[in-house]
Amino acid sequence: MPNAPAAGQALAVLGLLSRHTQPLPAASIARQLGLARSSTYHLLAVLQEHGFVVHLREERRYGLGIAAFELGSAYSRQTPLQRLARPLLTRLVDETRHNAHFAVLHGSDVLYLVEERAPRRPSLVTDVGVRLPAHLAASGLAMLAALPTAQVRALYPSRATFVQRHGVGPATPGQLRSVLTATRTRGYAVEHGTVTPDLASVASAVLDHGGHPVAAFALTYEDERVDPSTEAELAHATMTSALALSRRIGGVRGVTPARSAHLPPG
Repeated sequence: MPNAPAAGQALAVLGLLSRHTQPLPAASIARQLGLARSSTYHLLAVLQEHGFVVHLREERRYGLGIAAFELGSAYSRQTPLQRLARPLLTRLVDETRHNAHFAVLHGSDVLYLVEERAPRRPSLVTDVGVRLPAHLAASGLAMLAALPTAQVRALYPSRATFVQRHGVGPATPGQLRSVLTATRTRGYAVEHGTVTPDLASVASAVLDHGGHPVAAFALTYEDERVDPSTEAELAHATMTSALALSRRIGGVRGVTPARSAHLPPG
């Protein structure tokens, strides 16, 4: 943003704070963004004045303010992401003749926002508003594989944080690490029967300009009726949709990047 560097820096501060689960010291913000401390304090003061940042004096840290929450709430009310995703999802169904859905990551769950059903295909549990454990769903795995190491570790710190639906799927940090490594290598996520027996899914993550996963497109099909080559074709279709939406929202990539998401040994 060459003509408005201060605006770009302010947005970078907000973006950094939004990616952390805890408030940050000003020195940490300056270091991570490569800003001078004086500039950082000035930016924080302006953002605090307008309610986008709150200063926790006792902790000497800065966190997101109520204005940031209100902005996020307005985004939810307008549902622009769903509006942009819906025609791409419809095209996915038309081209593949399989059920498709669009989900976001919410903590360690995936939240399904849009679903398109294909004619004469099995009903799914992934209806709009349904939440499922992210490590079991292909859409969740696609997004987890694109997250930074520390964030994945925070979501899955130990064996106790894992749940299973049908006795299959990753059950330890080490197992999840292996699944995410395979996901990044493959370029898309896949699951076989971890959500619903006899059904499988492929998914690809939608990434913002910083490479952070904001959502995922997925296709679900009857496992026994799809061979590996067809599965790869279906995965390519989700990657194409994810790339299209990534470009619409200003991202540069639409597939899971080769980013480390290592977890502690399980």
